[in-house]
Amino acid sequence: MTQQAGLQEAAPTGVPARPNRKPGYRPEIQGLRSLAVLMVMTYHIWFGRVSGGVDVFLLVSAFLMTLQFVGRYDDGRPTALVKHWLHLFRRLIPAAVVVVVATLAATILFLPRTRWLDIVGQAWASLVYSENWLLQAQATDYYASDHSSASPFQHFWSLSIQGQVFILWPLIFVGAALLAKRFRLKYRALLAYVFGLIFAVSLVYSIVFTAASQTEAYFDTGARLWEFALGSLVALVLPLLRIPAPWRVRLGWLGIAAMLSCGFLLDVQASFPGSIALWPTLAAACVIVAGQTGSRFGADRILSSRPLVRLGDMSYAMYLWHWPLLVVALAVQQRGHAGPVTGSAIIVTTIALAYLTTRFVERPWRQWKWPEVRRRRASLAIVAALTVAAVPLAGLQLALYFENQGILAKAARNNPGARALLPDFTEQADADAALLPAPENLGKDWASLPQPCSGTLEPQNATLRGVCNENTQNGNSAKRVLVLGDSHAEQWLPALKPVSDEKGWRLYAMLMGGCKPGTTAQNANADCDKFNTAVTAEVKRNPPDAIVVVGTAASPSSNGETLIPGLESSLDTWTGLGIQVILLRDNPRFEFNMADCVVTKGKDDTACLPAKSGLFAADNPLDTLADRAPNVVTLDMTDLICRENDCPGVVGNTFVYLDDNHLSRTYSASMAPMVKDRLLSATGWE
Repeated sequence: MTQQAGLQEAAPTGVPARPNRKPGYRPEIQGLRSLAVLMVMTYHIWFGRVSGGVDVFLLVSAFLMTLQFVGRYDDGRPTALVKHWLHLFRRLIPAAVVVVVATLAATILFLPRTRWLDIVGQAWASLVYSENWLLQAQATDYYASDHSSASPFQHFWSLSIQGQVFILWPLIFVGAALLAKRFRLKYRALLAYVFGLIFAVSLVYSIVFTAASQTEAYFDTGARLWEFALGSLVALVLPLLRIPAPWRVRLGWLGIAAMLSCGFLLDVQASFPGSIALWPTLAAACVIVAGQTGSRFGADRILSSRPLVRLGDMSYAMYLWHWPLLVVALAVQQRGHAGPVTGSAIIVTTIALAYLTTRFVERPWRQWKWPEVRRRRASLAIVAALTVAAVPLAGLQLALYFENQGILAKAARNNPGARALLPDFTEQADADAALLPAPENLGKDWASLPQPCSGTLEPQNATLRGVCNENTQNGNSAKRVLVLGDSHAEQWLPALKPVSDEKGWRLYAMLMGGCKPGTTAQNANADCDKFNTAVTAEVKRNPPDAIVVVGTAASPSSNGETLIPGLESSLDTWTGLGIQVILLRDNPRFEFNMADCVVTKGKDDTACLPAKSGLFAADNPLDTLADRAPNVVTLDMTDLICRENDCPGVVGNTFVYLDDNHLSRTYSASMAPMVKDRLLSATGWE
């Protein structure tokens, strides 16, 4: 239980210890790492669940780092903070770079182009240890691309948090050392107070944040700091513990049992990182405290076995490789989970690649003495490693950009979009015309209005100010046209914008993803009801001339189309205020990603040409509301989206959809001339 255990340097998810095992080396820590990474892999691959193994890594990394810095202080050795950081990241980055480059190659070979730019963005974030922040933003972003398919870099979230802590924790150690010397305080005691405070504050924050927004809290650094603080506290109090060997044997097995059962008994992914994350972290703490029991019945005897120690040496590389292998394999097989054969193959391949990465990348790079001589050399080594990944990432981005610019230059001729469905359309496109938008840009081809509502359109409700956007600030506009609803209303903005520009209307929108518009409670979503209540009050306070809403809701790959809930009551409220209401029919929705279907199978494949009769109700549900009030009009744009018998994923060399249910901004804009004519005809507006 000595401080010499700190000779094994802190590193994320199992960066191997130094080859020359020094006195005080604790092999059961490496065994604990191997057990944790095997938990992560098997739960991900075979059960589609989160195991709690990552939380063990977080605690262990802080435990070892604390021993390392406390040992330096006790021995009177200088901290050399910058040198420490350079040394640490010089060891971590090369293996990560190898995985990033290999994953980028696999992305180009096996994954649809619709995902490329998103994956490239996550690769950059992973290289600079900010992947968790990117995922945190996407976790609460309704419009984030690719909800249905995991990123092959998603697992870098935990490495990013560790990288951030590897910057923060040494600052705490150094700051505490300065205070201890300045005011003659006990260093260990001071650190115990500091990490105790971090533990308490972060745990409370984690519990509250997890209850409020679990998907966002899951990737939040602040909500995870307590796990690192717990590891540091274990390192600080360990020399004070005097536990009899028989009890340490029991404690070790209790920790192992708790670790292994965590993912089975708890829905980790839906409840972490709140108080329930104490389960795996305290379990790991029990194993660490149990230590070397000297008993043949101790869990440490198994953890210290040569196979587990060797796997522990490779656990960092195993963690890096397993996730992209799983994601790519499932994408190729178009399956949601790995079966016994595929899963076993992934595990074997992971171990093989981890061995090669450890043997030929990590170890030689770590043993290379030249960068250790000067900080400048270490910095150059890090930059050189990062450049190996940066060059192909930037190269791919530039190649896609210039390719897209070439396509846009010919768009007027080659990409007519919805105009191709008009009876008098004449085809002029080149035989080899490319599709627009470029597949890799589809995930960002969302509609929007350019600026926040201002002046007479600025809502009184503070919540609405953040979601109210407009197209123009023309205060003398002839009409004020409000678009209400969710993303299916938002997608019509590019079709409405040109007519509003031409006629001088003030087009604005108040939208909430996944929230149907209405004046009555929907009961399924409290945030949506709160939003709609605020919108209703704002409309009554400042009535627009017209409201545009999508009045029906199509059912995915089904003809179960219905009116949106409470539409009749909403119409009575709006028309009673003298507002013109324009009801749009919903577009088709699918049980598959139409954009990916086109990219992977081709636009003419029958899978990408579903029958029109299976996507809409036989009779337009909006027809029942046509005579409800003189200032209610309905518009059905189905003939601008679907052909006579089917609803294709591509029309006029333009992607109709950007995912499984949303029209692309590019295609919506191609409907603008026809939408203008029909809108003016239906309303009688000049």
